[in-house]
Amino acid sequence: AIDEYKPLDATTNPSLILAAAQMPAYQELVDDAVAYGKKLGGSEEEQIKNACDKLFVLFGAEILKRIPGRVSTEVDARLSFDKEGMIQRARRLIDLYKEAGIGKDRILIKLSSTWEGIQAGKVLEAEYGIHCNMTLLFSFAQAVACAEAGVTLISPFVGRILDWYVANGDKKAYEPSEDPGVKSVTKIYNYYKKFGYKTIVMGASFRNTGEIKALTGCDYLTISPKLLAELSKEYVKLTPMLSIKEAQACQLEKIHLDEKAFRWLHNEDQMAVEKLSDGIRKFAADAIKLERMLKVDVIS
Repeated sequence: AIDEYKPLDATTNPSLILAAAQMPAYQELVDDAVAYGKKLGGSEEEQIKNACDKLFVLFGAEILKRIPGRVSTEVDARLSFDKEGMIQRARRLIDLYKEAGIGKDRILIKLSSTWEGIQAGKVLEAEYGIHCNMTLLFSFAQAVACAEAGVTLISPFVGRILDWYVANGDKKAYEPSEDPGVKSVTKIYNYYKKFGYKTIVMGASFRNTGEIKALTGCDYLTISPKLLAELSKEYVKLTPMLSIKEAQACQLEKIHLDEKAFRWLHNEDQMAVEKLSDGIRKFAADAIKLERMLKVDVIS
């Protein structure tokens, strides 16, 4: 898909890696990762953890052969509430990339947008020069805290927000401009541009091409191969829906969030609370499945 659509950047997450690791075409990468874990030794648990980290980096390295930009590699979701654990794991991934001859300028470390994750991102950016991509971002509070932390990029989710409103409300279909996920990203983009934040807004998790077209003009968008295929069949001129000029004219007020204010504002958004915890659980479950898969190879 990368060869076909030639994106600038690419992203991975535990669910995508799990799916790819089960494909025969990538068995060699799995074998290499397991061999690496065994070589480092230690307990079975340590071997599996090292093999997992190596597998993420091997997939990232393969992707980087095919794109000019950066690849995003995710820190284990089970560390989502462990600031120091996330910092340590991120530095480990960057070291593994370095061993593979890949500099940190080509990597974005993906962290859950919990308070702890955002603070880990702040430290990684300021103290280690490690660029971060804040994922599982659903609330305005998360976006504001990320901007204040000075992270490189955020991935606000569009489709998963829509999913929640469809599942929990009376309305089952939305026009793209009224889509709750589109409105969320539009507000974040406008806020960042109005107040001059450098953090890149990369809309993510799309359910249809209407959402994508409604966010034309956003800094970046991360789009699945399926939706790229649909877009490639359309011959329409797109007009930017988001612009710095319009953002600077919007009626948003600047806010500052310390931990208490962040937790309260985020907690006031039921959708964001539920989708963040659900997303962490699902990524953690897939990380566990991946470990079980590698465990069979490590002890065989």
